[in-house]
Amino acid sequence: MDVSKLFIAYYTIIRKEVIRGFRLWAQNFLPSAVTSVMYFLIFGSFLGSRIGTIHSVPFISFVIPGLIMLAVVTTSFTHVAFIFFIAKFFGRNIDEILASPTPPWLIIAAFVSSGIIRGMLIALMVFASSLPFAPLAVHSVWATLLFLVMTSMIFSLAGLANGVFAKNFDSINIVPTFVLTPLVYLGGVFYSIQALPPFWQQFSVWNPVFYLINGLRYGLLGISDVSLARSVMVLLTLAVALASVNWYLIRKGLGLKQ
Repeated sequence: MDVSKLFIAYYTIIRKEVIRGFRLWAQNFLPSAVTSVMYFLIFGSFLGSRIGTIHSVPFISFVIPGLIMLAVVTTSFTHVAFIFFIAKFFGRNIDEILASPTPPWLIIAAFVSSGIIRGMLIALMVFASSLPFAPLAVHSVWATLLFLVMTSMIFSLAGLANGVFAKNFDSINIVPTFVLTPLVYLGGVFYSIQALPPFWQQFSVWNPVFYLINGLRYGLLGISDVSLARSVMVLLTLAVALASVNWYLIRKGLGLKQ
């Protein structure tokens, strides 16, 4: 395929999934906004004033990056996992894509790009929802965008792998409930790891979500528990590993050939 045909294939897949998301906007976007408002109300108005500050910033401001990441992680993962699962079992259009000369890397890039778009939109909505509770002056725009894009990309890749293997809807729902949500909450959403005992500090550094939250917290607030360079290296390594796994799965047709 030449460059123009590659772009058409890439654009077609993205356009289809983005339009699908906006057609079901109430189902796809409102729950994250409503849930975030409830978090901000509870931690801002009810608990924030009692807890005080962490790293010299109000508690509600400290938890905003983590709550944004919670929404982005779950949204990016479930979006790509569901659309790939539906394309595989219901629409059967994944068979048409696989039968075409579209290379595996482009299929991965297109589905992941749709997850990044969805994740960034959700991040913007949650950030806007936080402003009435804790107006923030973004410390570093580039760091904020970098870690939001990397978060959406990594968990879109993870969602794609889940969608390839999934045999039913339960196979998709179980991962956000029993894996993603605990990883986010144990990644420092509501606390700094410096406040943890040494054992739990060491445990936290093995949690990849910790580095996502840490990077976004630096971008929004200018505070960080570990260096940004370390966070970026960990996340890049994870992204390359997940991309390689997805390329192998789609290249071999594992979980796709019925």
